[in-house]
Amino acid sequence: MAFSAETCVATHIGDRAEQQDRVGLFAHPKRPGVMLAVLADGMGGHSGGAMAAEQVIMRAKQNLEVYAPGHETPQELLSSVIDEAHVVIKLTRFTSEKDPHSTAVTFLMQQGKAYWAHCGDSRIYHFRGAETVSRSGDHSLVGELMRKGRLDEQGSLRHPQRNVLLSCLGGEREPRIDYGVLESPDAGDAFLLCSDGLWAYFTDSELASTIQSLPPREAAERLIALARERAGGAGDNISLVIVKLVPPVSAAH
Repeated sequence: MAFSAETCVATHIGDRAEQQDRVGLFAHPKRPGVMLAVLADGMGGHSGGAMAAEQVIMRAKQNLEVYAPGHETPQELLSSVIDEAHVVIKLTRFTSEKDPHSTAVTFLMQQGKAYWAHCGDSRIYHFRGAETVSRSGDHSLVGELMRKGRLDEQGSLRHPQRNVLLSCLGGEREPRIDYGVLESPDAGDAFLLCSDGLWAYFTDSELASTIQSLPPREAAERLIALARERAGGAGDNISLVIVKLVPPVSAAH
């Protein structure tokens, strides 16, 4: 189980007046091999969504800096980012006239293992080569209808209420958090964190094959260009993080 990680973080404002997505990729300041990726899609009026998403990124950075794996589990770290950002976002509703909300996806690599958690309809995909191993379930009305078999993939993209979330950060209810773990990742595995401004325009297999065939930066550029083209001038903010596991670079040349 030997690999190194190639990564890329990318955003695009799309056809919106403001970028309300936020992304971050952080290394632990004292523990080599511990890396945290986080993505948030903010909602809630002018600058309210951006403020909410910013809180998720700030909380991720701060919690990672004091994260001690011997005293806190990976799941506890990931949930603390989401839960604490939720509390702060709720408090900002009282100090501003906005109604901020955000989605959140958090992804941790530690000691050769991968852990993730999400709330809302921003997604995390796990690919192995060109195969989609798993994809997070959207905490949305459309996601719920799909889980109940009342809506298919194509119908979900055209549904008039496809942006209605059942769980997010900053709402009245505590966030619903779903978790995932990969105990033994290896070269050939790749992870994509992205907002709906990206995933709405692709099949799982398109995402997988693009990330498999290109280095992360080129893959990100290609996916954003295609999403922009397919949005036809009505595109949402786009954000993504690619973490691609590749064979380690040999020290001998």
